[in-house]
Amino acid sequence: MAAALTLIQAATGVAPVVAAAPPIKTIATMDLSKPFATRSPWRFTATQGPDTNDTPSADGTEPGAIRLCISKDGGRSCHPSLNMLLIAPGGNANDTFSQPHYLGTPTLLHPATGVTLLRIEADSLHAGNGDQLHGTALLRYDRAADAFVTVYERFVGHNNNQEIRYIDAGPLRGAVISAEPTQDAPFGYWITISRFAGTSYKQALRYRSATRYGDNNPLAVIDAEMPNILGRLGLWRSGQPLPRPAKGCATPHMVKGALWC
Repeated sequence: MAAALTLIQAATGVAPVVAAAPPIKTIATMDLSKPFATRSPWRFTATQGPDTNDTPSADGTEPGAIRLCISKDGGRSCHPSLNMLLIAPGGNANDTFSQPHYLGTPTLLHPATGVTLLRIEADSLHAGNGDQLHGTALLRYDRAADAFVTVYERFVGHNNNQEIRYIDAGPLRGAVISAEPTQDAPFGYWITISRFAGTSYKQALRYRSATRYGDNNPLAVIDAEMPNILGRLGLWRSGQPLPRPAKGCATPHMVKGALWC
């Protein structure tokens, strides 16, 4: 190749133009050494490649793939690896939807007094029907090992009212709730509540929702199920004021075992 370029330049007197590689840009960075009082200079960095046309969505072009990295050596190595965030156990890392292309704002959380976690949220490309994978990872710092450890990781789809929600206040402070569709009738949702216990998240409750898919309830599934969630955990009972949805609702009421507005 080099010889061919030399011949072209000799024949024309003009050096050929070589296209520059598309730039990789840093889209997020956070110093972790101060909020976690780390022993080494840990930092979270997300870098993104150029926009891509290789997408199944109807949009034609979407943002490029994102590399998520928690590193103490300037990004030469990343620990723990976050490249499994959108891959199901036993899944294929080369799947079209396995790579993050959208990133939420990295956030510090405090599920309990004296506990700090880092939340990373990322989304896949869009499918042709507009669906998209959304993944959430929560990480803590292990001082003895001088390392970050994943304490919660889950992903859900988008088109069927799925959600992963961190609760930052109230009786469920620090809990993470997920709502995922059931695969058989009556079609509702699996509601899973995980709570921080010691050094990691443990499943505290999992049940099939009273909320039904397509019931026209204007509330998010998790809001509709909040009386059931709190009741099953012994934090609310019938006759007490109904839990208020996360987004305003002046007159919440119960319909067939679920909260409506």
